[in-house]
Amino acid sequence: MDQLKWQLLVEINNRFEADLLKSYLEAEGIQVQLFQEGVGQDIYPGNIGPLAMVQVFVPKEKMESAQNILDSYKSADVDSNPDEESSD
Repeated sequence: MDQLKWQLLVEINNRFEADLLKSYLEAEGIQVQLFQEGVGQDIYPGNIGPLAMVQVFVPKEKMESAQNILDSYKSADVDSNPDEESSD
């Protein structure tokens, strides 16, 4: 019997970005659990490398929706350029 209720959606290199993604997913009605090594979060919150990695988990039954939202989040991040002016 498969008792795991949460599934890993993505690993992110910093807590700030993980918190942004969490807010984005929760705004779409998907619960999120973030996991980061205690040392990485508490002692060195601004570090880089393995201790900065944050795992983003979502309920298994919401994985497909969460993946679609993640893809949209990533493309919105890539597509947005505040310095670029519209030529309309």
